[in-house]
Amino acid sequence: MGSGEPNPAGKKKKYLKAALYVGDLDPDVTEDMLYKKFRPAGPLRFTRICRDPVTRSPLGYGYVNFRFPADAEWALNTMNFDLINGKPFRLMWSQPDDRLRKSGVGNIFIKNLDKSIDNRALFYLFSAFGNILSCKVVCDDNGSKGYAYVHFDSLAAANRAIWHMNGVRLNNRQVYVGRFKFPEERAAEVRTRDRATFTNVFVKNFGDDMDDEKLKEIFSEYGSTESVKVIRDASGKSKGFGFVRYETHEAAQKAVLDLHGKSIDGKVLYVGRAQKKIERLAELRRRFERLRLKEKSRAPGVPIYIKNLDETIDDEKLKEEFSSFGSISRAKVMVEVGQGKGFGVVCFSSFEEATKAVDEMNGRIMGSKPLHVTLGQARRRW
Repeated sequence: MGSGEPNPAGKKKKYLKAALYVGDLDPDVTEDMLYKKFRPAGPLRFTRICRDPVTRSPLGYGYVNFRFPADAEWALNTMNFDLINGKPFRLMWSQPDDRLRKSGVGNIFIKNLDKSIDNRALFYLFSAFGNILSCKVVCDDNGSKGYAYVHFDSLAAANRAIWHMNGVRLNNRQVYVGRFKFPEERAAEVRTRDRATFTNVFVKNFGDDMDDEKLKEIFSEYGSTESVKVIRDASGKSKGFGFVRYETHEAAQKAVLDLHGKSIDGKVLYVGRAQKKIERLAELRRRFERLRLKEKSRAPGVPIYIKNLDETIDDEKLKEEFSSFGSISRAKVMVEVGQGKGFGVVCFSSFEEATKAVDEMNGRIMGSKPLHVTLGQARRRW
C-alpha cells in the first residue's frame, strides 16, 4: 500500500484486492480496534494503521484488507462514517495509483457551507450525481471551516454536481460549487486578473530612516494614495519594506514603472505589484519543489570537506587522492571564474569510509599545502 491518501482510478469492480482506506481516525485507534470493527463485514487479511516513519505516531488513517471484494463493497456501502473510538471515519476504495487524484479530473470545490454539514451529510448530498471516490469537509479545532472537496470518478458526474448544486441554498446559505483548481492554477488566474487592475504596490530595500510620511512624499508624485505604510518590528524599527495603495490602477502602474530600480539615499528600490497571499504561497511551493528536486538529484552518501587546497588541484586529482579510502560518488573542487577557491568536497558511500579518510588525510600535504579535512552531514547542500 502507498503511504499517502489513495484515490481509485476506475470503477468499483476493478478493486480486486478488496482493500479499503480508512481516514479521519482518532489517534488512539489501533490495528486491533480496526479488526474488531470490520470483522463482522467479512473475513479480513489484515488491518494497518499508518504511522510516521521517525516518531511512529499515527497519521490518522489506515487500511482494511478483506479477503473478498464483495465484503469490502458491503462495508463501504453500509459502514461509511460509522464511529470508532467515538469519532466518525471515512471509507474509500484503496488504490496505490494516485494519478486520478493528481490529475484533478472529477474533483469539485464547495464553499460557504453551513457548519452543521459534516462529511456524512456532504456524501449523501452529492452521491446523487455519481460515484464518489472521496469527500471531505475541511475542519480545524473549532469544527467546519465552511468549505469542502468532493472527488467523483468521472468528469461528467462532477459537471452534473456543479450544474445542479452551484447557487443552491443549504441550511439557508447559498453555496458555491465549482471545478477544483490546483493552487498554481488559481494563483495564475489571480496574477493575470490583478496585473490589469492592481492598486496596491509593494516597496522594499529602503533605509532605516524611511517613515510613512517620507514614503508618501516619494510615491504621491504618481497619483493620489489611499494608504502608505512602512512595516516595523515589535521595537518600532523599520523592516525595510512597506506598501502604498493608490486610488487608481494607472497611478500604481506608473509608480512601478518609474521607481523600480531607482536609487533613494544610496539604496536601489524594489517596487512591484503587491502579490495576493495565494500567489506568495504558490511561489513558495515552486521554490520548495525546486529545492526538493535539486536535493534528490544530488549524489547520496557521506561528504567530507577539504580546505586549504592547492590551486593546482582539480576534481580528478581530488578524487584520485581520496579513492583509496572507499567508493566515491562525487568529488568537487569549488571554483570561481575558472580559479579554485581553495576548498572542495568528497562524497563517500559509507560513514566508515568517510571517517577513515578524515583520520588519514587531515594535515597531509597535497601539492604544496597541508589539508584541513572535516566530516560533513549526509546530503548537506553543496
